[in-house]
Amino acid sequence: MAGLFISFEGIDGVGKSTQADRLGEWLTSKGKEVLRTLEPGGTDLGQEIRNILLHRKGDVAPRAEALLYAADRAHHVATKIRPALNAGKTVITDRYLDSSVAYQGAGRALDANLVRDLSLFAVENLLPNLTVLLDLDAAAALERRSKTGTEPDRLEREKLEFFEAVRDQYLKLAAAEPNRWLVVDARLDVDEIAQIIRDRVSTLLV
Repeated sequence: MAGLFISFEGIDGVGKSTQADRLGEWLTSKGKEVLRTLEPGGTDLGQEIRNILLHRKGDVAPRAEALLYAADRAHHVATKIRPALNAGKTVITDRYLDSSVAYQGAGRALDANLVRDLSLFAVENLLPNLTVLLDLDAAAALERRSKTGTEPDRLEREKLEFFEAVRDQYLKLAAAEPNRWLVVDARLDVDEIAQIIRDRVSTLLV
């Protein structure tokens, strides 16, 4: 692919959106054409799926949840991400397939390998050039979220143990693919985090 693909990962409350926005602004200032997107909900269809996943009042069975995320991702990649990459753009997404491996694979206690395989099928094996993991203790992330004053969505209402399992899975994924992942301590100052990410991304720019 002609473009550069960067994903941001981490449990809820670690500052993914803030850092993804800042990286996008920095890359734009460098003359790069940037597509900033997110999952779930990066497309019109994705917004409908997002509403089911995050705001539905009733339960969603774990396997159904994994399949809905995969459906969102398949459409997202086919209609938005891959065309942008083929056009030479830099794509920055807030969450990608590693979220499913962590949240549904570990958080929902499904088989993480099966969840990964499902997502790889959905995206035709498209992986990011770089995945930034903003790492934070689950209790600290929960405290951050409680201070936002916003109503938590269906996943954000999960118990602390759920997010501890998700975080552990993220760290395992990062350790298994160190060349693709950049793990950053989310307790650091926002500007310091942004600089660490820029330094790593600079090595990927041509």
